[in-house]
Amino acid sequence: MRYSEIKKATFISRPNRFVARVALDGKETAVHVKNTGRCRELLTEGAEVWLEKSSNPDRKYQYSLVTVKKGDRMVNTDSQAPNRAVGEFLSEGRLFRDIRLIRPECKYGSSRFDFYVEYEDKRAFIEVKGVTLENSGVVSFPDAPTERGSKHLRELCQCIKDGYEAYVIFVIQMKNVLYFTANADHDPVFARTLEAAHKEGVKILAYDCHVTENEMKIGDGVKVKI
Repeated sequence: MRYSEIKKATFISRPNRFVARVALDGKETAVHVKNTGRCRELLTEGAEVWLEKSSNPDRKYQYSLVTVKKGDRMVNTDSQAPNRAVGEFLSEGRLFRDIRLIRPECKYGSSRFDFYVEYEDKRAFIEVKGVTLENSGVVSFPDAPTERGSKHLRELCQCIKDGYEAYVIFVIQMKNVLYFTANADHDPVFARTLEAAHKEGVKILAYDCHVTENEMKIGDGVKVKI
């Protein structure tokens, strides 16, 4: 997935989950943050960031923060990017062969999963989770407790019982990481639920991404430690 118009800026502060203040073209301005997670280790004062310009001239914030440079690593922080990247990934046939149907945002039970896919003679539900939290090459999810995330896992287990395949794809929004694991320190319930889902037959996958200031594309599989 690719952004159409990008500008570089310097991060100053984050007054709330949805807004950041940056230095852009020599002056301080407010921009939209497309990731409501904590991102404390990413959004630090003085960090280089990249902004996407809105195509809507009437929008309150004309720019949205989408990429951050952390040391030598480019990290995409756009919460919408993982779904877009997985959509491309599926369309290119990189996960399944002989795909007959890809349906995004598909309701099942009391959940809405990111994708429903039919391939060969199989049917599968897929939930996508973006990962931006990294520490010494180890990436983890979530960066804050998520009851919604645990609910999705439980309902994917029900999909298995109903005869479907079920997948969770953790999209690691950066390159050059060691492995992925659930963040049991921040959300022990999610970690336990992920382990239970794995035992029930939910397939747990993780992929890193090639990230530049104006693009994010799924790269290689990453080892998952349950």
